[in-house]
Amino acid sequence: MFNPSRDEVRRFFCAAWRKHREGGLVSPLEATALKWIDVHPEYHALLADEARALAEEFTVERGQANPFLHLSMHLALDEQLSIDQPTGIVAAFRRLLGRAGDEHAAAHEAMECLGEIVWSAQRGAAPTEIAALNAAYLECLQRRASQ
Repeated sequence: MFNPSRDEVRRFFCAAWRKHREGGLVSPLEATALKWIDVHPEYHALLADEARALAEEFTVERGQANPFLHLSMHLALDEQLSIDQPTGIVAAFRRLLGRAGDEHAAAHEAMECLGEIVWSAQRGAAPTEIAALNAAYLECLQRRASQ
């Protein structure tokens, strides 16, 4: 299973951004990351400074969102959609997309649901509860799509 460290994640996004700026070849995963980096210009300066990216701490107390967590959630959602896992996420996302109007806005709404589910799982959900977490995730997407 792929389980990168905090610094490996940060280096990945910085390297993808550097390759893009230099016109280098990128992997398929880097291309997906660049799709989301491109629509987040507020992250560009940080990604261009790897030393700062590795050193920076993003805390709630400082009122900062973590751009690496945010971009990683975009990648996670893209992966889920590419394999329709949990089953039904593609259909639920399409409905959400219809209401949100564009892929980026819909992704951010879906990521709110994903964040809720990850938080629930981190609070001690047993492996036998995975089906319940998936159902809650899909229900959250459905609820947002119908708002």
